[in-house]
Amino acid sequence: MERHGSESYFVIGEGLLGETVGGRDRTLAPADEALVPPFRFSRMGPSGAGRQLPEPSRRRLSEAIAVGGGGDSQIPAGFTYLGQFVDHDLTFDKTSVMLGEDVSPAELLQSRSPSLDLDSLYGAGPADPASEKFYEADGIHLKMGKTLAADGLPGMEGFDLPRGAGTTAAAKRNAIIPDPRNDENLAVAQTHLAMIRFHNRVVDTLPASVPPGLRFLKARAKVTRHYQWMLRTDYLPRICAAGVVSNVFNSGRKAFEVGVPASEVPTMPIEFSVAAFRLGHSMIRRAYDWNNIFDNGLGTLEFLFTFSAGSGTLGGGSRLPSNWIADFRRLYDFNDAGRADLAVPEAKFNRAMRIDTTLTNPLANLPGFPNGEDNLAFRNLTRANMVKLATGQQMATFLKNKGVTLTRLTTPQIRNGLNGATLEGLTQAQRAALLADTPLWFYILREAELNQGRLKGVGARIVAETFHRAIEGSKISIVREPGWRPTLGPDNTTFRMVDLLLFAFEGKKNLLAPVT
Repeated sequence: MERHGSESYFVIGEGLLGETVGGRDRTLAPADEALVPPFRFSRMGPSGAGRQLPEPSRRRLSEAIAVGGGGDSQIPAGFTYLGQFVDHDLTFDKTSVMLGEDVSPAELLQSRSPSLDLDSLYGAGPADPASEKFYEADGIHLKMGKTLAADGLPGMEGFDLPRGAGTTAAAKRNAIIPDPRNDENLAVAQTHLAMIRFHNRVVDTLPASVPPGLRFLKARAKVTRHYQWMLRTDYLPRICAAGVVSNVFNSGRKAFEVGVPASEVPTMPIEFSVAAFRLGHSMIRRAYDWNNIFDNGLGTLEFLFTFSAGSGTLGGGSRLPSNWIADFRRLYDFNDAGRADLAVPEAKFNRAMRIDTTLTNPLANLPGFPNGEDNLAFRNLTRANMVKLATGQQMATFLKNKGVTLTRLTTPQIRNGLNGATLEGLTQAQRAALLADTPLWFYILREAELNQGRLKGVGARIVAETFHRAIEGSKISIVREPGWRPTLGPDNTTFRMVDLLLFAFEGKKNLLAPVT
């Protein structure tokens, strides 16, 4: 059985693989893509032409990376897949270019809004003929699906994505959502479902005084602002040095689209999409204690793809079986919200792997890809080579010249790291070339490895500035509304992912963890 979704974790610009991805059809039909305004990639820093590693070096380095190890982080595992949801909210590349070809950033046409505006959840809105299928008949609530009875559990309304758009068995499994990539693995599918629930609950709690014709717009605005606040104050400080995030959001950008009108549509820097935001690959676990049935590591990465429709067959049925509903208590720490009643023992709690220069070893052999092109690390390094991405050293110099305060990695730091990938498998000449011109993705992961698993320096700055611009460029934007404050959390400065889930699932254990 083939799986092709593994590579989609935090992979922006997947069109570099061409019309199909490892044999998988492109995500959007040409007619659908044509409906969405295009935008282009940009280059934040200098070109890395003439400073790329040759293929033999990339292969040796990728073998060193995809060996497992690294250990757990302090980041709850749910943030791995929240990051994938965010990735899909940002962009989808529709350019047909085969792996290994040279391509300039300007050629990477996009078919999605590069703003953090939840278009992956809302599509073009209920008034648009192409998007109305995502909504209930009232044109305000988003559709949800029902699971199939399994393991003595009944079918449950509202715990699967809406499905059944086609007539064939395979088409009936397809999720009726704006971005089908959010059904490429079960963890991101359940994250998307949580966002649907969040929207619907916001709709249901709007004041009765809001006219029917404005209820959707009011709900979307409220959802989007809270989502952006959560990303800025909860998600970003977990993956990046908090001081860098605060500096960018409080003092502004120094390197990316500085001086561009705030309302102008942003571009997508390849340093972010091809390197920095691929940090999520290192966070992936090989197995999860998923719920009370698939416990003790039985929620394997393979199963998370099997029980999706984008990469699997939902286990052979037309909908998700009830025994595979997520237990969000095992993915997010509700102690953060003072809800000890929703906490699970540490032994059952899933933490993301540390952000570092290692990937869990199943990612060394991605099912469905040709032999030699199935190592995810190799694919990442090859994409960087294709677009002549700046090296880590080049980006450190570029950012410092822009007035960013950072400390460059030393040659011994790049060579040795801290319990990460070892470079012993490279020849002396290959190692010398790598230390002189370090691929940006590897450099950024080495920074995190030396900073207790959080991006620092070059990586943190690229990610924070891209997020800032993506929020600023959204039609609904907390960056352009600095006085806005959340109303759905414990106070007017706090709204975290656990607060979003508590609101979406009404704070009830039987909704956050129905499989107990």
